[in-house]
Amino acid sequence: MKVGLFIPCYVDQFYPQVAKATLQLLRKFDCDVEYPTNQACCGQPMANAGFQNRARAAHRSFEKNFDRFDYVVSPSGSCVLYVRDHHPPHISAEEPAGSADLSERTWELCEFLTDVVGVESTGATCSRRVGLHQSCHGLRGLRLGAGSERQLQAENKVRSLLEMVDGITLVDLDRPDECCGFGGTFAVTEEAVSVRMGTDRLADHLSHRAEIITGTDMSCLMHLEGLARRRSESVSFRHVAEILNGDV
Repeated sequence: MKVGLFIPCYVDQFYPQVAKATLQLLRKFDCDVEYPTNQACCGQPMANAGFQNRARAAHRSFEKNFDRFDYVVSPSGSCVLYVRDHHPPHISAEEPAGSADLSERTWELCEFLTDVVGVESTGATCSRRVGLHQSCHGLRGLRLGAGSERQLQAENKVRSLLEMVDGITLVDLDRPDECCGFGGTFAVTEEAVSVRMGTDRLADHLSHRAEIITGTDMSCLMHLEGLARRRSESVSFRHVAEILNGDV
């Protein structure tokens, strides 16, 4: 399978180690991976700020860079959900459709590993207590698991992959699917609410003695890490790709 690696802007600028871990992880499972060097933003920040029309140039750029791949894989549930729900042909009748199924060929890393690759072993080890933060876009948008409000016994794809890591201890949280409060522009427009939500989410992990907090979106982990650093907490933050790749 020919895989195009889609790296979100904030990962490219602030967390390049996550991009490298994702690339190495995919190659470990014999995926033919290519990173299009001309790729840019998927358009989500502009759309979230209310400028959907201005995001269309980003949509066309995404299509130009990734249309030739069998799959597009990204270490970000947030960006993947945006591509699936808002890229052509979803946006409007006026938008050039191009390859109508490109959005359907775009996958979040963990769902790709479970649903397409069928990973049964990671070969990674981690002798730490790890708390899993389940980002809203991944959990409730991509259905990487079932939110508690749905009362379903669905497989949690992220947790199932982490359970394959030798020596890992996944801590059980009091509120395992609660929002961290980041929400992109929400953290700017509603700073006080965002901080309070993040503080509560962080406290749940710390009360269960998590040494590492992981997740599928570095945007959420960045928010929580900022709060932790301001409180001089010793907990560390790593994307799930880093743990699965044995980088911890």
